[in-house]
Amino acid sequence: MKTSIKLSFAVFFSASLMLFVSLAQAQTSENEFLSKFENSKKFTLDVLAKMPDSGMDYKTDPGAMSFKEQISHIGDAIVGISQGFLKGAEDAPKLDLETASKADLAKYVADAYDYGIATCKALSDADAAEEIEVFGNKVTRRQVEALLIDHSTHHRGSAIAYLRANGVEPPAFVGF
Repeated sequence: MKTSIKLSFAVFFSASLMLFVSLAQAQTSENEFLSKFENSKKFTLDVLAKMPDSGMDYKTDPGAMSFKEQISHIGDAIVGISQGFLKGAEDAPKLDLETASKADLAKYVADAYDYGIATCKALSDADAAEEIEVFGNKVTRRQVEALLIDHSTHHRGSAIAYLRANGVEPPAFVGF
């Protein structure tokens, strides 16, 4: 009995230690984050470039966003979240999606990413660490920066599914 308690304690302690070590190692520096953000920009533009003009209005369901809306939404969110929560400048990229060409959309997305990257670079360490309320949650601006990546990945993943549904091979994932 004592042996099983000791063994259980040792397993629990070891698992806890491994979790804390992995969490400590999982922290991303600002430069590493900005590199990931640049990679996200390139990957998003590669996904957009793969869709033929005939597929830009494709939707998986009448209630879903179209392919071009998914891609535009990535840029819109980067701009809106940067302005609303990361002290982004008022002068930000804009796009009229109804009249935009595929080239206009690509320029907008590239400009939105550049705007978000510049906004993140401009934050001081103190600003990045400051806790603010975002969508009913108390988080740091650094966490909001991570949200930008997660949100972009989510919608880019939908866009990749749209490519596949249209018989288009998506670009290969490049993690770094």
